[in-house]
Amino acid sequence: MLNVTTKKSEFLKEEYYTYKHNSGLDVYVFQKKLSTSYALFATRYGSIDSKFKLEGDKDFTVVPDGIAHYLEHKLFENPNGEDTFTRYARYGANANAYTGNTMTAYLFSCTSNFKESLEILLDFVSTPYFTPETVEKEQGIIAQEIRMYDDHPSRKLYQMMLEALYEKHNVRINVAGTVESISHITADILYECYRVFYNLSNMMLIVCGDVSIDEVNEVCDKVLKEQAPANIIRDYPEEKAEVYQSRIECEMQVSKPLFAIGIKDVDIPDDPMERMKKSAAMDILNDVLFGKSGEFYNKLYEEGIISGSLDVGYGICKSYANNSIFGEGTDPDEVFERFKACVNDAKKTGLDREDFERSKRALYAAMIRWFDSTEDIANNFLQFKLDDGDLLDYADAIASVTYEDATVLLDATYKDEYYTLAIVKPLRTEGEQ
Repeated sequence: MLNVTTKKSEFLKEEYYTYKHNSGLDVYVFQKKLSTSYALFATRYGSIDSKFKLEGDKDFTVVPDGIAHYLEHKLFENPNGEDTFTRYARYGANANAYTGNTMTAYLFSCTSNFKESLEILLDFVSTPYFTPETVEKEQGIIAQEIRMYDDHPSRKLYQMMLEALYEKHNVRINVAGTVESISHITADILYECYRVFYNLSNMMLIVCGDVSIDEVNEVCDKVLKEQAPANIIRDYPEEKAEVYQSRIECEMQVSKPLFAIGIKDVDIPDDPMERMKKSAAMDILNDVLFGKSGEFYNKLYEEGIISGSLDVGYGICKSYANNSIFGEGTDPDEVFERFKACVNDAKKTGLDREDFERSKRALYAAMIRWFDSTEDIANNFLQFKLDDGDLLDYADAIASVTYEDATVLLDATYKDEYYTLAIVKPLRTEGEQ
């Protein structure tokens, strides 16, 4: 008999079911009668996890940069040579995977044949198959992908911003690694990383759609084998509060300059609920200061200093956090000066209370829209779970944010020593200085 727990939100009128499978895997089932079902099989293993050991090991293992992403690619190969995407196609499912700083996720969506697609997902992720020949072949493929990313202005800008914000933390390293770093990856290293991080106690299965717990568990029973849990010890470099570089730039083939203003944040609460609350408070504060209805954005846009919208966001997890503003404009340095002036004016005059309440309501509305999509539910659920939070608690986190919280954040987080400006400039033509 399954020991199933129900988690409910009276405010959202939403609920999900969770249990620990016999294999050691945490399973979450979010039942929604929508046309598409969606599943995520994820591990707490990302690009920042390059130094680790298991409890009881004497020494740390250090692996090449980009190996989590490399491993994601290699798992799609099967011992019988059959392509995983071909397997999915038989049942009409769309599949994908992605690697981030703190996680790797494998997913599919489908409108029918859910159990068959789930079996494929669990099977290929739990069946590693690497040979020296296939690993070497993949190096060329991923090297080409890395070069493509290096030639993509927006990706380059984001990477530059991280490299300027952080001196030592692994978040500054490209998720895919470098052409040089992946040349050191071998089948043995892949198997070792798989053994440590793809232990089912370090993973989770999230299912969202018109499916039952019994259906999900039947497939888990069929595919997954019991594993002893792994206690993974990760080692991340200490990072100072100030940014590593206050300015960084390069030239690429763009029509107008692209810019990113990064704001480093090393004040990370230990409690997951407090991290959720800080994330909500920062989103509200960002909207008040830099949102489309605010003076900062509208003046820059009307004066032609920026083109289009600004992409403003805050991210936080256990080991790092940062704020960012991305945009395109004629004069990034002027935008940067206006940004600092906007922050300083807000500190002097105080935040507008009506703007605060409006932004808080807008954040609620954006969260409620997640529940109209199985994909949005599953992916947001995953992001919160990875940081030991919970999607259904996020509404409470938003509700708990006060005007005073936003004011404290404004004073504590927005300081010159935490700022960096990254710029991608158009290539200079011949004869330009």
